[in-house]
Amino acid sequence: MPTILLTTLNARYFHSSFGLRYLLANMGDLQARTTIQEFIITQRPLDIAEAILATQPRIIGFGVYIWNVAEITQVVALLKQVRPNLIIVLGGLEVSYEWEEQPLFALADYLITGQADFAFAELCRRLIANEPPVENIIHADPPPLDQLVLPYHFYTDEDIAHRLIYVEASRGCPFKCEFCLSALDKTAWPFELERFLTEMEGLYERGVRHFKFVDRTFNLNAKIGGRILDFFLERLDKQLFLHFELIPDHLPDALKERIARFPAGALQFEIGIQTFNPTVQALISRKQDNRKTEEHLHWLRQHTQAHLHADLIVGLPGEDMASFAAGFNRLVALDPHEIQVGILKRLRGAPISRHSAEFGYRYNPHPPYNLLCSRLLDFATVRRLERFARYWDLIGNSGRFRHTRPLLLGDDPFGRLLIFSDWLFAATGQTHQFALDRLFDLVYRGLTVALNVPEAIARDRLVEDYKNNGAKGLPLFLQSQPIPGSLPIPQHPSLSSLKRRQARH
Repeated sequence: MPTILLTTLNARYFHSSFGLRYLLANMGDLQARTTIQEFIITQRPLDIAEAILATQPRIIGFGVYIWNVAEITQVVALLKQVRPNLIIVLGGLEVSYEWEEQPLFALADYLITGQADFAFAELCRRLIANEPPVENIIHADPPPLDQLVLPYHFYTDEDIAHRLIYVEASRGCPFKCEFCLSALDKTAWPFELERFLTEMEGLYERGVRHFKFVDRTFNLNAKIGGRILDFFLERLDKQLFLHFELIPDHLPDALKERIARFPAGALQFEIGIQTFNPTVQALISRKQDNRKTEEHLHWLRQHTQAHLHADLIVGLPGEDMASFAAGFNRLVALDPHEIQVGILKRLRGAPISRHSAEFGYRYNPHPPYNLLCSRLLDFATVRRLERFARYWDLIGNSGRFRHTRPLLLGDDPFGRLLIFSDWLFAATGQTHQFALDRLFDLVYRGLTVALNVPEAIARDRLVEDYKNNGAKGLPLFLQSQPIPGSLPIPQHPSLSSLKRRQARH
């Protein structure tokens, strides 16, 4: 039985905890007495507590994040009821700031704030030696990267076969965008490149083909980014998939040349736009050259086969509905494959809180701490935009409506989509759990009723999309006039696998 258990609750089974593997890699002499046990948030807290207690640990380290804090609070409360002497140590972004007001903190024995790669092992040594620290809060400084033991060999064969494999070539972020906790970093620190690439070679040899980079600024250093891309270009095969976060206004020619050499399905870029409004950018300390951002997005879309996932945020300081609408339309015109519309969140510790009084911000007191209302966006408007974002995901981002999407967006994407969104919610009262055949029927009705698209045109576009989805049912609007030929028409296997791969990331 392990003396020390490292655990967390992941959002989905196919996620893996990068942080726990770092802790295990740096346990030193305690590594043999330490194990990892991961759960998912859909499991019952009582079942999780039972599984943890069955291993009979003395010390448990919990990785706590915005998506699992509520569930972990229940689990820890159960553990302390059954075994009050069990030592509970908390760490992770959710408990590194404003911990005093959290019920979970009151249940735990120790809290490590910051990067606990070394601090957790040192705390465990003291506890095992019966020399506990006087203070129950330990503030950990960022560790020297050249002293860290890298965690990649702690990905198991099961992880490689069924879970996302997270990697990082650097830590930290030099930018100060106030909605993000990375604004608290002083800069970005790279790992020694040859050492990192040696680890990537080891993962590749073990069969890893999906690499999800968690670096906040992959393309900040063009020389390092180019070397990493070269490494994977030399090992390119049909299964390789790389996910990077990309700074939108910094794309040197050396990186462009390499990016253009990757085939479809091999690269995905997450590109944080957040806002195109210069006044809003200044208020949140975000430095972004909008002209270069547009040039680079246009170039990526026209000259590469990379999948582009761009982000916008609703509710930033100084951004009203009209400003957000203009930014959304501007981004749609650049035609990224996905536009993720997110509602502003007040993450614990993030500097965005300095704007709360001036802009009248009111946030959900429970995770995910999303914006409820402000002076510029009242509660009803925020809820309306949440539905807008959800329906956009279902229709605009899903890839199911490639032929129909231009009809939906027209010459005013935001305005038309908002009309459609209002109609869809009024007609269904739902934002989730739409069967595919019903969704197609609702899109048809929304186009023809709310947006006045001629029925024949709407039907023809939806038929093209329906045939490419391999759906088994038949929407109501097609039942009187079935699609010529046999249904369903199956997807081409390569297209199907590519869409599954993008959805997984």
